[in-house]
Amino acid sequence: MTERLVDVGDGIVLCVDELGDPDHPTLLLMQGMGLGLVWWRDDFCAALVDRGLRVVRYDHRDVGRSTPCRGAVPGVAAIITRRSRPVYTLEDLADDAGRLVPLVAGDGTAHVAGVSLGSFVAQQTAIRHPDRVRSLTSIMGRPGDGRTGKVAWRMRPEFLRSGPRDPEGAAEHLVGTFGRIGSTGRTAEDDEDVRIAFRRSAQRDQGDGAGGGRQFAAVLAETDRTPGLRDLAIPALVVHGTRDRVVKPSGGRATAAAIPGAELLEIEGMGHDLPRRVWEPVVDGIARTVARA
Repeated sequence: MTERLVDVGDGIVLCVDELGDPDHPTLLLMQGMGLGLVWWRDDFCAALVDRGLRVVRYDHRDVGRSTPCRGAVPGVAAIITRRSRPVYTLEDLADDAGRLVPLVAGDGTAHVAGVSLGSFVAQQTAIRHPDRVRSLTSIMGRPGDGRTGKVAWRMRPEFLRSGPRDPEGAAEHLVGTFGRIGSTGRTAEDDEDVRIAFRRSAQRDQGDGAGGGRQFAAVLAETDRTPGLRDLAIPALVVHGTRDRVVKPSGGRATAAAIPGAELLEIEGMGHDLPRRVWEPVVDGIARTVARA
């Protein structure tokens, strides 16, 4: 990895890792809540590079090596009522990305792909910075309409679980979490991917460890992106798993329905994770969407 820090203004510095030929189309990858760039697995990124893309993965503010923030995280009451006062918003995260694009892409534009919280940010980036986004891939997302893509009730305790404090115990706790929220057919290699990413994250995180909670507060305060999605005039791919119980499949369907000409790719048995068995259709879909642009 060849990470570097990029000052995007407004006091925010983002850590980025760039892979592939600088002359190829730039794909900006956005991770989920509390997860740094290392959660985009190296082999997954290599597959995208092999498809002729220049991959730029980065840490959102408040995670990894990007600018840390301070402030309260949502408590149990906020999680139950889905109301919280965020330190920053999804729009702020999208503006970080929008300002990052011309600093990492030679032609000042990029294709954006996000997973979970990253999909919300990718959508907002396309809406708020249309001159800098050439295509959109939204994975495990929803339009923020308050009706679709809700978390299943039986999954809500996952947001309240507290894991062990020791590194190995915490890693195994996270493996268990992905086992519960993830796809059918997860393998030992998928579990090892979680351990590797967790250990790499632990070595990189420069904040107070509560960045994921503050990002959750931003999700709780999300606004309806449907009107903005309807105005998009770029190729779009929406990927969702039929087994996703953290963001129900209705969220993906509503997102695809809102974006003119969007392709909906539903993957049987996929949950709220990206196990290796789904990489090929996801990579193919992203490459196909980029080609449409």
